[in-house]
Amino acid sequence: MTPLPASIDATLDLLAKADYLADRSLATVLFLALRMGRPIFLEGEAGVGKTEIAKVLSATLGRRLIRLQCYEGLDVASAVYEWNYAAQMIAIRLAEAEGPVDRERLTHDIFSRSFLIERPLLQALRPDAGGAPVLLIDELDRADEAFEAFLLEVLADFQVTIPEMGTVKAAEPPVVVITSNRTREIHDALKRRCLYHWVDYPDAAREIAIVRAKVPGIAARLSEEIVRFVQALRREDLFKAPGVAETLDWATALTELDAVALDPAMVSDTLGVLLKYQDDIARLQGSPATALVEQLRADMAAAG
Repeated sequence: MTPLPASIDATLDLLAKADYLADRSLATVLFLALRMGRPIFLEGEAGVGKTEIAKVLSATLGRRLIRLQCYEGLDVASAVYEWNYAAQMIAIRLAEAEGPVDRERLTHDIFSRSFLIERPLLQALRPDAGGAPVLLIDELDRADEAFEAFLLEVLADFQVTIPEMGTVKAAEPPVVVITSNRTREIHDALKRRCLYHWVDYPDAAREIAIVRAKVPGIAARLSEEIVRFVQALRREDLFKAPGVAETLDWATALTELDAVALDPAMVSDTLGVLLKYQDDIARLQGSPATALVEQLRADMAAAG
């Protein structure tokens, strides 16, 4: 287990070990969240690297990653715990077959930990030999508001109440990373329990560095042209602008095609890697894509 970083610069270095090139503002919030033992709430467009932050912290700190993927209808049974009802029924039948039953003892036995199925939130509160785990609560905006309200106890006191057993409280709070794509607003009561950061698209220089770190062997010219092209697309009126994840997918795809620079025809043929909606692809195929390639090359030439 790696010790928590002692400074903002150490946090930047920690992330860079896993090729996550963060800006200083993100590293500052992460450093504070780790030192203060507070959850961090990350919002931003899809594909900008919010989920990856939790994975990187898990890998670099040597902590177990526990992921709770949120969705509409998520409830306590799926997120926290449920009882193994089939095993409980078998235990009851076996006890009855053996003769007179001490019902109080039987009740105690069947509502013990051996019959408890632990889901991600409860798992994150349990002691771990490798240190408190990293708990990723991913895309909280997809869950219902009722589940969001339930999280308040977990995030405020790092504990969960199980009626049949009592309260389970973490001896050491997990490192909590909550993400949202902002398809709906998250309540202020939950945000107050977290440190907040908006994860934005990187600037061109940092995105080029990310591409070169994540796509080994990519041609220097190609990496720069890809990023300039993607950055130009983000200024267009698209239904869904490409995130960093799409930039990396496209860079990998063009490398597999042995490209060393952007070719208008190849750009048109591979837009499905970069864009995820047909209206956006149709709008850019052909002449618009060619114009964007020519414009970025002119801008790069003018910049020297």
